Amino acid sequence: MTFNNILSLALVAGIATSAATSTRAADITGAGATFPFPIYSKWADAYKKETGDSLNYQSIGSGAGIKQIQAKTVTFGASDMPLTVEELKKDGLVQFPMVMGALVAIVNVEGVKSGDLTLDGATLADIYLGKVRTWDDAAIKKLNPSAKLPTAAITVVRRSDGSGTSFVFTDYLSKVSADWKSKVGEGTAVEWPVGVGAKGNEGVAGNVGQTKNSIGYVEYAYAKQSNLVYTALVNKAGKTVKPGNASFQAAAANADWAKAPGFYQILTEQPGEASWPITSATFILLHKEPKDKAATAAALKFFSWSYEKGGKMAEELDYVPMPDAVVKLVKTSWEKDINSK
Repeated sequence: MTFNNILSLALVAGIATSAATSTRAADITGAGATFPFPIYSKWADAYKKETGDSLNYQSIGSGAGIKQIQAKTVTFGASDMPLTVEELKKDGLVQFPMVMGALVAIVNVEGVKSGDLTLDGATLADIYLGKVRTWDDAAIKKLNPSAKLPTAAITVVRRSDGSGTSFVFTDYLSKVSADWKSKVGEGTAVEWPVGVGAKGNEGVAGNVGQTKNSIGYVEYAYAKQSNLVYTALVNKAGKTVKPGNASFQAAAANADWAKAPGFYQILTEQPGEASWPITSATFILLHKEPKDKAATAAALKFFSWSYEKGGKMAEELDYVPMPDAVVKLVKTSWEKDINSK
């Protein structure tokens, strides 16, 4: 099953309601980020088998997920872009990190295998600015002196929808390129200078997979599961690193969640010789005063199960589970901020 057709299926996850509310299964719906879809899907399947209960999650992008939770049409929203404390207060929302992962640059260039090609932030930004237009450009050749690269135009693929993945990617580009920061900036939706738009991580992965001499950006699990070629990157310390659990965990280790108001934390371009430069957490959004308290309580039960039993599954897909200390902070925030009883 490909990621292009998996979107048409309901993401199944077990959500058990408490006996105090009803014997009927709660009607729990979620929508938003495509970045965590592979791990949410895996957790969902395992939880379904364990409990027999289910959840419907629509992988439609962070921007749409934020809009749906604001409109109270879903039990929870999911976003890779954290909302500020002010934004949360405005809509009566709380947020918390569910898992951490990373973005990679993916390419479709004949003869190039995963990790063979190295890019740095400045060159990646220049590709997306339209300044570096061919694979044999001097900037790419300087980073890859022994690579045999074609004299072919680069097809740039980017997201067409409001996307937390795009927020993370453009946040990174803004940190490594003054030109990008001044001309484009960061956001879930920006005025892309060049490129072909595709919807979701699934769409970008599919487009790059089908288009020779293309480049895109996706969550790492999509690259692995779709057998796409990803590049190495030069990190903040000037070291060339490859994507993987060790480099993701090295970047995530710098996060101090206890000092992050509303759990607002951005993990791109972290220090450390082993750190992967485009690392990110993905967040859950809930109403403080939900209109369906039973559904919210049941959703929290699923999230609790995912924290407690989903760590190994997350690591198998090269996500980084939230540390125990952070999970404790999150659960304390549930008790204090969410009226689900």
